[in-house]
Amino acid sequence: MIGRLRGRVLEARPGLVLLDVGGVGYELHVSVATFAEVEQASHRAAPDRGVDEAEDTAAELTLHVHTHVREDAIQLFGFWTRGERELFLRLVAVSGIGPKLAQTILSGMPPHDLADAIARGDARRLVSIPGVGKKTAERMVLELKDTVADLAIAPAAAATPANDDGDLVEALLGLGYKRAAAERAVTRVAADHPDAPLADRLRQALKLLSPR
Repeated sequence: MIGRLRGRVLEARPGLVLLDVGGVGYELHVSVATFAEVEQASHRAAPDRGVDEAEDTAAELTLHVHTHVREDAIQLFGFWTRGERELFLRLVAVSGIGPKLAQTILSGMPPHDLADAIARGDARRLVSIPGVGKKTAERMVLELKDTVADLAIAPAAAATPANDDGDLVEALLGLGYKRAAAERAVTRVAADHPDAPLADRLRQALKLLSPR
């Protein structure tokens, strides 16, 4: 099983990172939180690189990995921190939550806030995540409430501002929102928070899209 990979980022988009490790490209499914961190790391490594320079100046970083084996496929899920990986593993242990839904849950709320909501038994907040219904939220609280407190998940650090609204729209589409609604939310967030990092703008967009 693969538990960690260090390599150069060849491609990063909401939901997927392509990591070159010794000449082998590994496709890692990632949450929006991890994608945002990878984007920031890539920007710091080569903020002004052109398309032709992408591979030569690609950022080198380490991602924690969970290898998910099915009868018909092997999938790799990448995480910026051990804490996010551990939270993912606890989510997939909940009845009715598979890897894809667990990734969606981690994308719908920052890992630190997600763990906090579970620990406090805040099922109402969990239901605001796309794909999470009342029964799933209640099972998450019932099965994980007493086990997430020991997870070392720090709040997200401040990031360099980014203004790629296309990535933000794609992230929302990946979470299950309709394009028209996603674009409206992104437009409003861009007007209200023009200089905020992608992860912060995503959080604001989710607030606008979440049912009250």
